[in-house]
Amino acid sequence: MGGIGWTELLVVFCLVLLLFGSKRIPELARTLGKAKKEFNKAKNEILKERDELLSDTPVKAAPKKAPTTSKKK
Repeated sequence: MGGIGWTELLVVFCLVLLLFGSKRIPELARTLGKAKKEFNKAKNEILKERDELLSDTPVKAAPKKAPTTSKKK
């Protein structure tokens, strides 16, 4: 079983052309492009906020030991 070939793509394109018309297809493509751009913008903002939150969390340092002073008698 293979993927979609050129013949199938041509048939699908012809069906889309018949259903929507040649004037409507550029509008649909433009709308899809804007939606993709907005989606990527929101995704990048979320990833940026996540990275900022993760970098702001302090790393737990090992507790400091008090210096010991030994006095010999």
